[in-house]
Amino acid sequence: MAINWFPGHMAKTRRLIQENLKLVDAVIEIRDARIPYSSKNPEIDRIVADKPRIILLNKSDLSDSKVNKEWSKALNNETTQVIEINALKGEGLKAIKPALLKLLKEKHDRLKAKGLVNITTRVMVVGIPNVGKSTFINKMARNNIAITGDRPGVTKNKQWIKTSIGIELMDTPGVLWPKFEEEVGFNLAFTGAIKDEIMDIEELALKLVERLQEIAPELLKARYKLDELSDNPLENLDNIAKKRGCIMSKNNIDYNRIAVMLLDEFRGGKIGNISLERP
Repeated sequence: MAINWFPGHMAKTRRLIQENLKLVDAVIEIRDARIPYSSKNPEIDRIVADKPRIILLNKSDLSDSKVNKEWSKALNNETTQVIEINALKGEGLKAIKPALLKLLKEKHDRLKAKGLVNITTRVMVVGIPNVGKSTFINKMARNNIAITGDRPGVTKNKQWIKTSIGIELMDTPGVLWPKFEEEVGFNLAFTGAIKDEIMDIEELALKLVERLQEIAPELLKARYKLDELSDNPLENLDNIAKKRGCIMSKNNIDYNRIAVMLLDEFRGGKIGNISLERP
């Protein structure tokens, strides 16, 4: 499944990030903790370069906590700090300001030496669609300034948001990149970063079952009360559909209905805390 999905507004966002980078002290990049590699936009890596950066592993409540720690260790370096968060509940957000102060210490020391006391830190918030940028910004601002939605591509233009902790956030629209490999494409689709409307969700659900029977077989069996798993993902999907009553006339499987149900339950963490990638 080679997905090539690069709407015009995403090319515009790439330019917007490049042009406004000089206005900010640091970058906050939000990734999905279930897929930290697939939800990393290589375009952002290239554009941001050596700018101080905080990587927020959002939706960490939906992923495997042990794997989260592995990712934090793998991604941390001199110019990058990694923090696990749950933007919806505000968990982990208090660690952001200390991490920024640590990354920007030399710059702030120079400004203080020149007599500046009240220093406002300006930060650009970037990330692919549907990783929770607007939810994060609303929690930081403590009100609904940024537009939120459970569909990719809700934020359309840059906007500045003030917070009560001396940090100004520049929100930017979510941006994907021109083309990505099949596994990355499926991971993005599983977690909802790519619109379901452009996908074959029945194929997607089958691929998700195939993945889960490999990496989380016990969770899959427990959620859908399956005694055993077959090596054949289609047989497993059929059994899940029967358990959930997704049956049409003449005992045919309603694949659309079970596909929607399965994807919703995975995205909502109902199957369990599952990381689709390890570092």
